Amino acid sequence: MFKDITLGQYFPGDSPVHRLDPRTKIALMMLYIVEVFFVKDMWVFLFTGLYVVGATLLSGVPISYLVRSLKPLKFILIFMFIINLLVTSTGDVLVDWWIIRITTGGVRQAVFITIRLILLVAGTSFMTLTTTPISLTDGLERMLMPLSKLKFPAHELAMMMTIALRFIPTLLEEADKITKAQTARGADFETGGIIQRAKSMVPILVPLFVSAFRRADELAMAMESRCYHGGVGRTRMTVLKYSTGDLWAALSMVLLIGLTVALQVVL
Repeated sequence: MFKDITLGQYFPGDSPVHRLDPRTKIALMMLYIVEVFFVKDMWVFLFTGLYVVGATLLSGVPISYLVRSLKPLKFILIFMFIINLLVTSTGDVLVDWWIIRITTGGVRQAVFITIRLILLVAGTSFMTLTTTPISLTDGLERMLMPLSKLKFPAHELAMMMTIALRFIPTLLEEADKITKAQTARGADFETGGIIQRAKSMVPILVPLFVSAFRRADELAMAMESRCYHGGVGRTRMTVLKYSTGDLWAALSMVLLIGLTVALQVVL
């Protein structure tokens, strides 16, 4: 149930993508999201998908990991597909029965929105798969550092985001263990209606919340015992610096955005 969620998981490797500066990855991810939302024609997504697949192959991360990141969202994808299919009424009518009216414009819009969501999830999952939580913390903090002059808690915000991201796989593993333990005791999570299946999740959620609070307390005590006082006077063993690979990665994103803009103008 929970093993297919890849958000927050890191796939170890020493590929050119893994060696990129985390600030470069965060900036490219922001540009990638803008590019995905900028696309207005479905055929332009072909180049965006090729970009994601090419980056995945270059990183050495199995394509199956990106596919697994989509499985927890399958119901959302189906729901969005059906909503857009029924709401959009432009184009020629394909089906007109009772209150159901499906048109060519509705089919096109449903497929378009579904592909957009798939590319967004796959792209964001790819960043966490190739970047360690520590690197993400350093990258976010360095990017937010100019705001510290305005009394913005850059270090604290980056630390909170990274801790939350870091403990997603841990809590998912804990939830999977609890689910297996409850199943061994005769609990049924697969049969029944939606309400019945929602009630059957209570024996999982209660111990999971207890475990989460316990881990949070242990983490706070561990940080206090190591005299952690935020980012004041903190040093780093690894200093972030840009390399030639970061330049090539930025150029590839510029090429993708330029190609997207050109195709949008043409189409």
